[in-house]
Amino acid sequence: MASELYNTIDALSREKGIDPQIVVSAVEDAIVVATRKYYKTQENLRAQLDKETGKIRAFAVKTVVENPEQVEDPQLQVTLEDARKVDPNIELGGELQIPKVTEGILGRIAAQLAKQVIFQKVREAERDTVYNEYIGRVAEIVNATVKRIEGPDVIFDLGKAEARMSRKEQSRLESFAIGERVRVVIARVERASKGPGVVVSRAAPELVQHLFQTEVPEIYDGTVVIRAIAREAGERTKIAVMSKDKDVDAVGACVGMKGMRVQSIIRELRGEKIDIIEYHEDPVTFAEKALQPAKVSRVTVVDASDKHLEVVVDDSQLSLAIGKKGQNVRLAAKLLGWKIDIKSEEEKRQEVEQQMSALVGSASTPLESVPGLGEGLIEKLTAAGVTTVEALADMTPEQLEAIEGIGPKTVEKISLAVNNYFSSLDAGEAAVEAPAGAEMAAPETAETAETTEAGEETPATEQEAGVENEAVEAGSPDETAVESEGTADSETTEEDPAPSEEK
Repeated sequence: MASELYNTIDALSREKGIDPQIVVSAVEDAIVVATRKYYKTQENLRAQLDKETGKIRAFAVKTVVENPEQVEDPQLQVTLEDARKVDPNIELGGELQIPKVTEGILGRIAAQLAKQVIFQKVREAERDTVYNEYIGRVAEIVNATVKRIEGPDVIFDLGKAEARMSRKEQSRLESFAIGERVRVVIARVERASKGPGVVVSRAAPELVQHLFQTEVPEIYDGTVVIRAIAREAGERTKIAVMSKDKDVDAVGACVGMKGMRVQSIIRELRGEKIDIIEYHEDPVTFAEKALQPAKVSRVTVVDASDKHLEVVVDDSQLSLAIGKKGQNVRLAAKLLGWKIDIKSEEEKRQEVEQQMSALVGSASTPLESVPGLGEGLIEKLTAAGVTTVEALADMTPEQLEAIEGIGPKTVEKISLAVNNYFSSLDAGEAAVEAPAGAEMAAPETAETAETTEAGEETPATEQEAGVENEAVEAGSPDETAVESEGTADSETTEEDPAPSEEK
């Protein structure tokens, strides 16, 4: 029959949910610690609990060696000859157990020390048991009872163990009373913690997902699927749903008739706002839906590999799209898994203008290209931060005179040099266009001159004559002058024969 001590250990083990042998080992270790403290020895001590009598015996254990030369530490080793004086059946290499008297000599301090060791061992065993029980149940929803409140933390009773909910795992809208039953999510399980090792949460997105599975039959049976959840506990939750049946409206199923289903969830969350969004594979369309209630003008994918979106909204919708303290866009980005930049139409326009200005300003000409500026003047302008001809042309005379070493006469010199530089550029462009026209006119002029000088020659065909006449009419003023000279010669030639006939 088991002793009263062992029955007590067995009852304690059932209460804590741990193996009785763990408690027995804790008691034996406690007796070893107390015995070593009393005898002030470094011997290898062991203790053994007798289940029948309830007595705990302590032993000093020594290893048996053959001769005295092999004894390195008398407290740990003993020769075979000396060992057989205590136990005639001992063999070489065995362990000799030398009893230590414990009854009646372990005082109050030793008993208190043993008690502390037992409690410590039991707590460690209980923590390991709780860890093994709940480590596989992380993200599971459980019903818990509020046991006590320790400052900002709430301690729950899970039945087999206690759980702790810190302030950051709570919703700011909620408060708890002792004895209240609530649904919580097992957030994580900690092995090396002083308090309860199970940490529960009411701020985790899994709680909202579980509530929708409970309230919406379409989600429970898999017709409607929850694709993503983004939550800020006590403020707002965005949930993206998708229907596998084209005849079932995913958003309508979650809202319910007159909003009954979603209102039930909102009451459970103490009034937390919930946005139900239809899921889309296209991130552009999904972003437009996720930023509701704001109306989006356009969405652009900046970098698909980096998952970066740019959203442009109307100026009146900017604050609504961003939300209070950036909450709306933050939840939308978390829901999509993309980085979102929100800009108003005015901001986008200014950005485009700046980019255009940068492109225009990128064509710059160094000051050395202006012939009229000397090296000393260029050094003064460069020291003042003016390094291009375009920047110099944009400066007013007052701004130039503000530069050290530049007076009114120098300003006039700079103005003249810059004007001449740009005039030469304009003249160069005109010169590039002029030769093309001259090349076209030159053949016509030569042909017209030959025709006019011939005088009496007539074109072979009417077509050639027409071409020559058109060439003369389309010619330059110089060609017209050539034609006039040729005509005058022809008239003179025709008038010469007249006087000879009269003679």
